[in-house]
Amino acid sequence: MSIAGSAEPPTEMERYLFDLNGFIILRGALDDRELEECNATLDALQDCRSGEWRGFVHGHNFTGAHEGLNLQQIYEAGPAFERLIDHPAWIAKVIHFIGTDEGGFDGLHGPCFIDENFASIRGPGQAIGLHSGGNERVTRCQFRYHDNRFHCGQINILMAFNDIGAGDGATMVIPGSHKSNIRHPEFDTAAMATVPTSVDGVTGAVEVHLGAGDAILFVDAIMHGSAERRNLGQRRIAVYRYGPSWGFFRHAYRPSEELLARLTPQQRQIVMPHAPPLTPSARNGRSDG
Repeated sequence: MSIAGSAEPPTEMERYLFDLNGFIILRGALDDRELEECNATLDALQDCRSGEWRGFVHGHNFTGAHEGLNLQQIYEAGPAFERLIDHPAWIAKVIHFIGTDEGGFDGLHGPCFIDENFASIRGPGQAIGLHSGGNERVTRCQFRYHDNRFHCGQINILMAFNDIGAGDGATMVIPGSHKSNIRHPEFDTAAMATVPTSVDGVTGAVEVHLGAGDAILFVDAIMHGSAERRNLGQRRIAVYRYGPSWGFFRHAYRPSEELLARLTPQQRQIVMPHAPPLTPSARNGRSDG
């Protein structure tokens, strides 16, 4: 399937740095208009509570209020977030690192699949702990390079809707940890859990500072989390997780029929490469029977 728009595959330098570090930074991925529209949408959703539904968007925290507000199924929030599904700033790079930019089994149902997508809003004192790592050998999150091609199980795009610098609760990564065979000796003290924690002070971890509109492309196998936000205001980001099209939804959420009807053919194939009907219901991600 051809990729619409002006999408560019990774450069040789991006391929090298991704292989070496497990992530690359895409500067200026979103323009001012896109940022304005995404932030306006989040303005209307920022008072959503965990467990609350706003249309087909679900407020949900996995580890507690200390991680801030997660808005699951954020591509259901309207055109601003629908356009991010196959955004030209990253979609060709994502597909290359998944390994479906050439013919073969992995691309039989399309070039890729979004198995989870959410926006995150954090304020002072909030953070998320350390998770993932190449030593876990999780198939969904794996990093693999063979015969001059990448075959990664999950490529994440984390986009910043405002500036994220020192004290802002930046994403933190341990470069190269997507290839580690050894469990980090400090993992337990900083791990994602139901008690407040962050990646601050973990040996080898670095903050990834972003300007509004920048994005991080990273393989989920890299150890990552965030610093604690110390500054006033909010940290606003969204994450779209892409994998091969034969994958399936990580959680019980399903795209709504309304969303699928609005999308382009390429976007529909990325959001739902599977043949409907599927349960649980698209309306609320749970069975009512």
